[in-house]
Amino acid sequence: MLYDLFEAQHTALAPMRYAAELSRGWFGHPFSPFSYGPLARRISAGSDLFLRVTRRYEKPAWGIAETTIAGEKVAVRLVDAHVKPFCRLVHFERKLAQPRNDPKILLVAPLSGHHATLLRDTVRTLLPEHDVWVTDWVDARMVPVYEGPFHLADYVDYIREFIRLLSPDLNVVSVCQPTVPVLAAVSLMAAAREANPPKTMVMMGGPIDARKSPTSVNNLATKRPYSWFEQHLIHRVPSKYPGGTRRVYPGFLQHLGFVAMNPDRHFDAHGDYFNHLLRGDDESADKHRDFYDEYNAVLDMPAEYYLDTIRAVFQDFALPKGRMFVREELVRPQAIRDTALLTIEGELDDISGNGQTEAAHLLCLNIPRERREHFLVPKAGHYGIFAGRRWREVIYPRFRNFVRVHA
Repeated sequence: MLYDLFEAQHTALAPMRYAAELSRGWFGHPFSPFSYGPLARRISAGSDLFLRVTRRYEKPAWGIAETTIAGEKVAVRLVDAHVKPFCRLVHFERKLAQPRNDPKILLVAPLSGHHATLLRDTVRTLLPEHDVWVTDWVDARMVPVYEGPFHLADYVDYIREFIRLLSPDLNVVSVCQPTVPVLAAVSLMAAAREANPPKTMVMMGGPIDARKSPTSVNNLATKRPYSWFEQHLIHRVPSKYPGGTRRVYPGFLQHLGFVAMNPDRHFDAHGDYFNHLLRGDDESADKHRDFYDEYNAVLDMPAEYYLDTIRAVFQDFALPKGRMFVREELVRPQAIRDTALLTIEGELDDISGNGQTEAAHLLCLNIPRERREHFLVPKAGHYGIFAGRRWREVIYPRFRNFVRVHA
């Protein structure tokens, strides 16, 4: 019902959005005589802000058409290497004149509300020296119900399938939420003594043990019973979408949760954007648009997967307690022996607290000490460990060296 009301609200705003579009053109276009009035810029800026606050944000494009290798520009082509109902495995294929023996990277993007394109800066940084593959998760509202449900166990199965597909000599990188299913997948493969395990696992800002340094995200999950999440946050997709009637955790609710964590910051950011438009500061306005085009683009998550994660990761702490099962098989990280482990955390991370990712070292106790490393990044927040200047200048060199030493 709530999802239908959300759709109805967007439809009801259509006339106001149409009026705002006209107003922005009349008072903002240089060829319009109205644009030279005393209040023209203010009216145009207000209309622009209204349109951005009320619009729907589609999945952004990756926007990676080339990279630079050894000083030369190299074209990059996105290829769907393997397609599953809930995920596309995307290969960033570099059109190399000569073959290179670069490390192969499976970058597991989070399925936690945003699209995989959130890792655009991560991919750009990796491409000059790595062969990169990314899990591009599908918006659940676009997956027909006949494809069946998608549980946390299915997520683990997908990762195992992708690892087998890309092996041997594979390095697996997980960012935030997928640290748990990736560790589960590699653990199960190690316990089964499958050939060609990943050479390295790099885990960045994930809730391996959410009991450590709990954040507001963790506290919400522990203060509410499982039934509350199922009754209040799970809704059915409206019939106009391919996934009509599928049960999901809607992206718009996740987005509200993101904003509620720092409402003042977002309010101030939009106020600053309005002032940038008034002053004609196009560069600052473009930076705001670039950030919020990505931040506001959210996807629906399958209800089964979301609820499984709430229970197993944030309420039962099943993995660190040694009680996580995937299809009745116990997950035993101590079975991992041949895969090197690097964990990365941000000192100021307000989503995955300090120690939550590092906990993987206590679980993977049979990985030799010389093949394990932890890096706490000073002054870095959650997004700063995989995007931005600190990622490129501080974290990536350490990541690169670790992979090359152990792969």
